[in-house]
Amino acid sequence: MNTEIFGVVTVFLLTIVLAIPVGKYIAKVYLGDKTFLDPIFNPIERFIFKISGINDKEEMNWKQHLKALLSVNLGWFILCFFVLIFQGNLPLNPDGNPSMSPDLAFNTAISFVVNCNLQHYSGESGLSYLGQLMLMFLQFVSAGVGMAAAAMVFNAMKERTTEHLGNFYNYFIKSCTRVLLPLSAIVAVVLIFSGTPMTFEGKDQITTLQGDSVEVSRGPAAAFIGIKHVGTNGGGFFGVNSAHPLENPTYLTNAVELWAQLIVPFAMIFALGFFLKKRKLSYVVFGVMTIGFLLLVIPTMTSELNGNPAIERMGIAQTTGAMEGKEVRFGPAISGFWSIATTVISTGSVNSMHDSSMPISGSMQLLSMMVNAFYGGCGVGWLNFYIFIILAVFISGLMVGRTPEFLGKKIEAREVKIAAFIAILHPLLILSGTALASYFAANDTPMGYWFSGNATGWLNNPGNHGFSEMLYEFTSSSANNGSGFEGLGDNNPFWNITTGIVLLLGRFLPIIGPLAIAGLLASKKYIPESAGTLKTDTTIFGIMVFAVIAIIAALSFFPALALGPLAEYFTIK
Repeated sequence: MNTEIFGVVTVFLLTIVLAIPVGKYIAKVYLGDKTFLDPIFNPIERFIFKISGINDKEEMNWKQHLKALLSVNLGWFILCFFVLIFQGNLPLNPDGNPSMSPDLAFNTAISFVVNCNLQHYSGESGLSYLGQLMLMFLQFVSAGVGMAAAAMVFNAMKERTTEHLGNFYNYFIKSCTRVLLPLSAIVAVVLIFSGTPMTFEGKDQITTLQGDSVEVSRGPAAAFIGIKHVGTNGGGFFGVNSAHPLENPTYLTNAVELWAQLIVPFAMIFALGFFLKKRKLSYVVFGVMTIGFLLLVIPTMTSELNGNPAIERMGIAQTTGAMEGKEVRFGPAISGFWSIATTVISTGSVNSMHDSSMPISGSMQLLSMMVNAFYGGCGVGWLNFYIFIILAVFISGLMVGRTPEFLGKKIEAREVKIAAFIAILHPLLILSGTALASYFAANDTPMGYWFSGNATGWLNNPGNHGFSEMLYEFTSSSANNGSGFEGLGDNNPFWNITTGIVLLLGRFLPIIGPLAIAGLLASKKYIPESAGTLKTDTTIFGIMVFAVIAIIAALSFFPALALGPLAEYFTIK
């Protein structure tokens, strides 16, 4: 047990140490400063902009950034949708996997475009290699979009009064080439040398020790898994994701994949400090996020290490903790840590089955996505936190009787209304979707049967746990996470369409809101700092932001948690 905890602490601290220089490098990339990778990527980027006809030096305002962002995402969605519905007749399909149904293709294309990677299919049988490559491409560009949006907000915070906020395409391409590509290549090389497949040949036949002949799926998995984690995507090449022995063969690969999903979200916070030359602000933000993360991960690891009390009452010793749904090569400690890291960061990859987690762990996994502001995904983690900063500044200003200001700009009604709408949107999508699913699961109606099939067959578990499965699916969709409790029959028109809509709204509105706020603030007159200015790089302000996050999450989600995992906890306690 002590060894397991030591492994968790080592990975976490090592990631923080490496995130500082990586953050400094990312800030240099967005500022246009010289970096050691310029000789490699300058010619590549010039070629991309030349063949695309894009002027990457043209300054954009926030509306132009948004237009470019939404346009490219629409194009990628259409391309992916048609690849998936015709993949059975397209090349690179040695295993003869069929095309996707339109509703499944709709859900899958949206899911990967929005950096969620919610998977209502199994990779071994649901995708051709061409389909996998299409999704791998989306894992790069969706992460690059989030980072480019964050870079625009960085720029808006840095400038005193301007509407010129850099160029979306420049930020986007540099995010993909100079940050995501090198890091994911490092992870992919580690995986290849550890035994993860990287081939375009079809299934291999092996003979087991018992003498049975078994077909083993393979494919270009190592490259897919590298960007899956570095880009905080989370989509598994194989059906059981990083619990699969070829997707995550050893404890070393487990640690590397865990590091890979943490490094960019951590580094983006430090990049903020280097970009603005306000490192103290980035330390306050990182501190708030880390405290929130630890408050989620410590109960989870403790719960998994202590095991199941219901089994304990039967007189069965659980010397290794709660091992149901866990891989023996990892153990409950790092599996519990991974489950919170992947839900806090919105990666969504899994190395254990969350459906088998202890109820307290399930509560913490859900709460990680419900809060959706601690670290977060590539770029969008900062955007979500930015909304809470605006609300905290406004509330603090009201408390002391001063006009709210943030970095020399007045926070007025328009910005607060946008922030409040984005903060309310997340629980609205989760709770309304769960309520609709619960209604269909409990009532047989003609409309319900047409839309959802046999809704009573959705759930692998009745009662509180079944409710948790539905709550988790919509929470994961709204948070753009992609992990699942599983045990839920979700490949049907109801889940494919409803979660697809939630995916769209849960991704783009929380990007549009911060971009609009940052753009509006950037165009305002700069107010020099004075004795009455609210300091936003202090511990007191950090506590204020944390309190705002905690209160909104508790008021929005505690009743739903009480009906699901918390009620289940008290039934087995």
